[in-house]
Amino acid sequence: MVFMQRPNSMSARGGVLVQFFLLWGLVGLTSCGSVDRGGGKRAPALERLGDGVYFRVGNLETHGHCNNGVVVFDDFVLVVDANFPDGARECRREIRTVTDRPVRFVFDTHHHGDHAYGNPVWALEGAVPMAHENVIGEMEKYEPDRWRGAMKNREDIRALGLDKPMPPTMTYSKRLVMDDGTRRVEFLFFGTAHTAGDGFAYLPKQKILFTGDAVVNGPYNYMGDGHSGSWLTVLDALLALDVEIVAPGHGRAGDASLIQLQRDYIGFLRGEVAKGIEAGKTVAQMQESIEVPERLSRYVGRFFKDQIVKIHSEMTEAE
Repeated sequence: MVFMQRPNSMSARGGVLVQFFLLWGLVGLTSCGSVDRGGGKRAPALERLGDGVYFRVGNLETHGHCNNGVVVFDDFVLVVDANFPDGARECRREIRTVTDRPVRFVFDTHHHGDHAYGNPVWALEGAVPMAHENVIGEMEKYEPDRWRGAMKNREDIRALGLDKPMPPTMTYSKRLVMDDGTRRVEFLFFGTAHTAGDGFAYLPKQKILFTGDAVVNGPYNYMGDGHSGSWLTVLDALLALDVEIVAPGHGRAGDASLIQLQRDYIGFLRGEVAKGIEAGKTVAQMQESIEVPERLSRYVGRFFKDQIVKIHSEMTEAE
């Protein structure tokens, strides 16, 4: 196993060393599905995106789960996104249908409960939680208040017996590469998008990109912890990558057009809010009058009015 990074771009926390690994058993892989280019609901098991690379559509509607990525290296497994605790356990069971290799790393694409609160479940298996360094700052900013709020409604969090979430113990600043000669994953960062700590897991050989919630496939764009203007810059950086398969944080996997559609949706809203401000419209008037084009309509959901408020706030605060 080889880690490569830019100078001073990675740190180890809690006594976890970069050289932590790796001599565990292995078993052959099986195919468990295929990529669905549409926007459907939850798949019943892992979908095979490529050789040793899988995608799990989380049960968002009834359990609040995010999606997961699974990358099988020669001696271990990398999981993309910790999920909620019960989502982590479901993902772990599904991983056992394709390999017996141990999970040794879980990459939190950002700090939100559905992507990070399952870290203790993976850590009990010996996995190292990892993320962009800004995730630490996000946790310090929002926790333990959000954790305690989630505990009121989620037995899986209460059952952990912890009073705050488990932070990542390995972080990076701009780029970190995990390469064992068989698989290569590049962990990237381009700035604030959905949150200040959005990280991406990119497999350049297979042209697969795990995006977390910076790119979604459906009405799942929560903007409260990000910045829509900077988000567009991040999406431009993603569009510059050589990508054929996009595995989003919510919704089904698709091709690289998902990145452009995500950009088009946010760009459209920003343009409409800017025009509304110029015309002297109130936020409420914009919420009622903005009509999203049909090709972007699947991104409209319960967050729509909040998105208008957020973008308006960004634009007026900048004045």
